[in-house]
Amino acid sequence: MLETIIWSICSLIVGIVLGFLIARTVTKKQLEKNPPINEKMIEAMMSGMGRKPSQKQVKQIMAQMNHFK
Repeated sequence: MLETIIWSICSLIVGIVLGFLIARTVTKKQLEKNPPINEKMIEAMMSGMGRKPSQKQVKQIMAQMNHFK
């Protein structure tokens, strides 16, 4: 009886750790494939606010965002 409980607890712990590691790996791969914000999104956002951004401004914003990663 005690052996069954110990095996159950160990299996649960191993499952939680493996699930976390797999989820983290999958999330990292998805973020590399589809970054949350790219240059086109920044241009569209600034155009929506009524300004035409220069390429230099877009590059500066991207650099700031990459710096905070």
